[in-house]
Amino acid sequence: SEGRALATIGVLVDADSTIMLVLVTLVALLVQLYSIGYLSDEPATALGRYYTYQSLFAFSMMGIVLAPNFVQLFICWELVGLCSYLLIGYWYPRPAAARAAVKAFWITKAGDAFFLIGIVMLWSRTGTFDFSELFELAQGGGEALAGLGLVTFFIYLGAAGKSAQFPFHVWLPDAMEGPTPVSALIHA
Repeated sequence: SEGRALATIGVLVDADSTIMLVLVTLVALLVQLYSIGYLSDEPATALGRYYTYQSLFAFSMMGIVLAPNFVQLFICWELVGLCSYLLIGYWYPRPAAARAAVKAFWITKAGDAFFLIGIVMLWSRTGTFDFSELFELAQGGGEALAGLGLVTFFIYLGAAGKSAQFPFHVWLPDAMEGPTPVSALIHA
């Protein structure tokens, strides 16, 4: 018999993801509009780089919101981290901005490592990365969900790293080295 795919690519559209998609899109649009005035003195090539990074950030956030499984979510999660690094270090000739970008990158990577451990632990217990299947297992109270506390703690640590919660909070003040609209986007 044919083996089942480990993960698939797609979108999960439900009431929650639709609300979050509207919210992410609205915030990204408002930040991009504000950026027009804020960065009006920047050269055209720098603005092109800025809007490329910011658009990739918005795309990645939408990818997180619409991901149907943990594999796709993790890929978009890592893209958000890359974009944060690029946006915080936008004025990279300034040493403080370059240091802040590197600091944010490595501290969030520590959180990402916990997130990945949690995802792999969840898969090893359930055999799936798919959210729909995981929701069915959770509603059924399946045996596969034993040890879920530790799994969710690791996944939480991943979110804590990306959102600068204790003990991963130390990168956020330095992130102000990026343009102000970047700070608004990352905080939102």
